Amino acid sequence: MATITLGGNPIHTNGELPKVGSKAPDFQLVKTDLSLASLADFAGSRLVLNIFPSIDTGVCATSVRTFNQKASTLDNTKVLCISRDLPFAQKRFCGAEGIENVENLSDFKNGSFGENYGLTITDGPLAGLHSRVVIVVDENGVITHAEQVPEIAQEPNYEMALAVL
Repeated sequence: MATITLGGNPIHTNGELPKVGSKAPDFQLVKTDLSLASLADFAGSRLVLNIFPSIDTGVCATSVRTFNQKASTLDNTKVLCISRDLPFAQKRFCGAEGIENVENLSDFKNGSFGENYGLTITDGPLAGLHSRVVIVVDENGVITHAEQVPEIAQEPNYEMALAVL
């Protein structure tokens, strides 16, 4: 279990992030067209997993916008923005913002992604949602960077995540 904060108040996650150097756990998430995506669908590409509580909050929206801008310059890299938002909300946000360089994926069905990656918030007002995390996975499915942002209201360290690519 990791301890993070929300507005300076401690809250917890269900576990610890996967370790750098380990294989990324498989997942099955829902795309904005309601089809399913798994880790295998991205085999051979580097991945930036931008994980957050909800696309309809300021910091989460900023992280999607920032990674969208940065993704356009990355070779063989896909940015996956993952939350428990409904795919309809993700699609609406990206359409309204003109965001085209990232792929939104939803863990709304059963939360198994958050559980398996150890980042589901277990208490406090955001219990059940994902904590703010960035994980980078190389072409072979190995984790090369994992950041659990210590305060939900903080942005992730974009430069540190992109430096391992």
